Amino acid sequence: MSTRNLNLNEDDCFEIGGESLLPTPTSISGADKQLGDQGSRPDEVLDDIRVRISTLLKAETVSLLLGAGASVCCGGQLIGSVPPAVEQKLYEQCEAEIGKQQVPQWLKVFYLAVRACGAQNSPRTEEEIRERLQRVSRNEADKLNANFEKVLTQLYRWRSALPEAGGRLQIDQPLTLDTTARDLDEALQHATRALASTCVLPVVGKEDGLGYYRILLRKLLTRPLNLKRVNIFTLNYDTLVEQAADAEGIVLLDGFVGTLHRVFRPESYEQDLYFPAETTEGRVHRYDRVLHLYKLHGSITWKACEPTIDNPYGVQSVPFDPSGAESLLIYPTPAKYGETLGLPYSEMFRRFAASVVRPQSVLIVIGYGFGDEHVNAIIRQALAVPSFILLIATPSASSDFVKTLREQRDRRVWIAKGPSIGTFAGFVEYLLPDLRDEEIRKKVLETHRALSKTMPLQGDSDGK
Repeated sequence: MSTRNLNLNEDDCFEIGGESLLPTPTSISGADKQLGDQGSRPDEVLDDIRVRISTLLKAETVSLLLGAGASVCCGGQLIGSVPPAVEQKLYEQCEAEIGKQQVPQWLKVFYLAVRACGAQNSPRTEEEIRERLQRVSRNEADKLNANFEKVLTQLYRWRSALPEAGGRLQIDQPLTLDTTARDLDEALQHATRALASTCVLPVVGKEDGLGYYRILLRKLLTRPLNLKRVNIFTLNYDTLVEQAADAEGIVLLDGFVGTLHRVFRPESYEQDLYFPAETTEGRVHRYDRVLHLYKLHGSITWKACEPTIDNPYGVQSVPFDPSGAESLLIYPTPAKYGETLGLPYSEMFRRFAASVVRPQSVLIVIGYGFGDEHVNAIIRQALAVPSFILLIATPSASSDFVKTLREQRDRRVWIAKGPSIGTFAGFVEYLLPDLRDEEIRKKVLETHRALSKTMPLQGDSDGK
């Protein structure tokens, strides 16, 4: 267990099928270790939870799903609303223009898309936009409650109504829109790059957050080698998993091949790494430091290019350049205007669905708010498989999806909730086991409990 103190909050709980396993909140580390409601010391309960989770990690197929909440410890932005950091970037991109002339048309289109996605406080007139940008520059702007990915989707939907070049789009109801293909292209380019710039993580002062990713990967690698490689599915655009893997000397099979010129070839997921034995018997050993990475919504390192015979999907992986003008592939960028979920996203989602519906499959969800229907539909499909186990780590469990799951009291649904154990950092540090340690810990727990049952009661004169 971590040497850092863990003080359970009253909102912290760990449930299996709606049954709570945690005792009354109290300090888990320190001299004062009170007995919990179930007659077990809190540190013993956490040990028991880790032992239970260790059984999940030994399942035939183990997958992780990381959402935006998993990057908060490194300074990542939640995109359930328009991130203030994105608006700040947009302000910086047009600050010089606004001071000299009218507000750029692309910025007006962007705020109209935000309003169309439900944020009624999004500015409409040029004067309102100027006032808001001034508040943004002073960090005083109120939140725009519109899912940022839905805003991008709305912009692409408008753009798909026009030809590849030229054309004008006019809408009268429910909001007034009069724009051109060029304005929409500029709005998409600026919004996409502003979002990508906020995904350059960890930010200054949050570098320690990368350590939790390193711990996560190290613990996942303690699975027995005879089992399938762990699949890490992430909805995030950042490169935190890749950075942690490099720091730990871990090979990521991420769907790209090549050294200097890395291109997307999903068949590479079927490959594996082995090395020869020291004898001449011809046997080989499986390389142990390998994980599979699937970026369901793309990455700041993905760039669209012209498809060729050597790069049939037209996707390259290159270092992100904040000042560049490359066409970034981050969801919901379609391969062509009008496609809802084009390549390479469809390939990634296909593999996600195939992974979680396998027999004896476990999905560990961390930092995801269940706001993406594409993802939710696949999880619902997996829950139709009797052997499937779903473990959710969430600070609040406030989404309708999770509330409904808790009401069902399904023993296949495990939930770690609260500010101490439901966050990415808390779950990785305190609940996710290191299987090498847990085997020893399990034996210690069993021995301790067996001996406790043989202890004489106080006042028993025959006790020895």
